[in-house]
Amino acid sequence: MNILILYHSRLGSTQKMARLIARGVETVDGCDAVLRSVPEISSRHNSETEANQGDPLVELNDLIECEGLILGSPTRFGNMSAPVKNFIDSTSSLWMSGALVGKPAAVFTSTSSMHGGQESTLLSMMNPLLHHGMLVCGLPYTEVALHKTKTGGTPYGASHVAGSNNTLPISDEEKALCLALGKRIARTAVKLKD
Repeated sequence: MNILILYHSRLGSTQKMARLIARGVETVDGCDAVLRSVPEISSRHNSETEANQGDPLVELNDLIECEGLILGSPTRFGNMSAPVKNFIDSTSSLWMSGALVGKPAAVFTSTSSMHGGQESTLLSMMNPLLHHGMLVCGLPYTEVALHKTKTGGTPYGASHVAGSNNTLPISDEEKALCLALGKRIARTAVKLKD
């Protein structure tokens, strides 16, 4: 079962989170993490974006073929980044066909400051997933790291505070929550498939 981890990461923090979430997915028997990035909105050729991201660029078939989706974006003024929104806006054909209906989904983000809009960004990414009929999952408070974190981590999804210069490492609690999010969506996908 493929769990798609789709993200945009300009400075690398969201990509690091995606890799941790992928590790969480792969702890569930029968589940494979598929990492994809969204293209930048620019005049540059898409292969440059792929080289910068380190993962192949997403295609609509990746969404059709996945059993679950975990969507990640850096925060831009309390909202998802323009490249993520641009890609989501291109999925109307999937909405019309119902291709994503009933699949589990989750979201994650990275911000430069503690109160930089983590929760509003996560909520903004949930909206189109709900319109697609996906089953949006968060992180329950049974995750001990939610009680201990002094940096990122919310019940809406995994998050990371990267610092104004993007130099803060992902904390132990943030790592634990990324792993938990991947595991949660993979387990949910398995249960739904059964």
